[in-house]
Amino acid sequence: MNALAQLTRGLGDVVFPPLCVQCRGLVGDDSEFRHVCERCAPQLDFVQAPHCTTCGHPFYGEVDEAGRMCPHCVGLEPAFREGCTAVLFKGPARALVIELKYHRGLHVLADMEAVFRRATAVLDFVRGATLVPVPLHPRKQRERGYNQSALLAKHLARAAGGGTVVEGLLRRTVDTQTQTAFDRKTRQANLKNAFALVRGASLNPDLHYILVDDVFTTGSTLNGCARVLRRAGCLNLDVVTFGHG
Repeated sequence: MNALAQLTRGLGDVVFPPLCVQCRGLVGDDSEFRHVCERCAPQLDFVQAPHCTTCGHPFYGEVDEAGRMCPHCVGLEPAFREGCTAVLFKGPARALVIELKYHRGLHVLADMEAVFRRATAVLDFVRGATLVPVPLHPRKQRERGYNQSALLAKHLARAAGGGTVVEGLLRRTVDTQTQTAFDRKTRQANLKNAFALVRGASLNPDLHYILVDDVFTTGSTLNGCARVLRRAGCLNLDVVTFGHG
């Protein structure tokens, strides 16, 4: 089967040569990714310690361990405990998210899983936990055909192993407009009461739950989801995102 898969992939590359999501150049055999070329791959900015324990954004320069509040998190009042992210949302990481989210680019999920596999701190953070994807409203999911956060959670769980599972515990009850252009205050207002538990969902207070989304921007969406889980009795709750920005 492996030989057949390699043959199929090779034939596919001849008919549809893999292109880099960022520069649109051909991706050669030297690249460790399928849709990020060897020239663009070094631009993936993996988050290293020290970083904000709430959102995962890295700190630069000397860090005072006593003051761990990140400027991105001021005013957030998180309902979750900690957060981490794999890469900064720029360059090829941004291109991967856009390809998946807006261009039906399911083919880039393998590359995004490869990014997760290189983000060992993220893998250690989620291993053995129950991953809860941020939900889409049913209308938006019908239009897109899938929930990108659910797909990312699946690939992250596979990369982490160690009993990591995915559970769709949340539903989106309000069909809000896109939040991309709004600040945190406006996002929070738009997302008020936008999420709820799925019918029949039950939470185990002894389990470690981690919300999964594609990008941490202001944290409003993740925090809205976290409040629902917190009210349902989830005490051990964190968040993880593919990118931050």
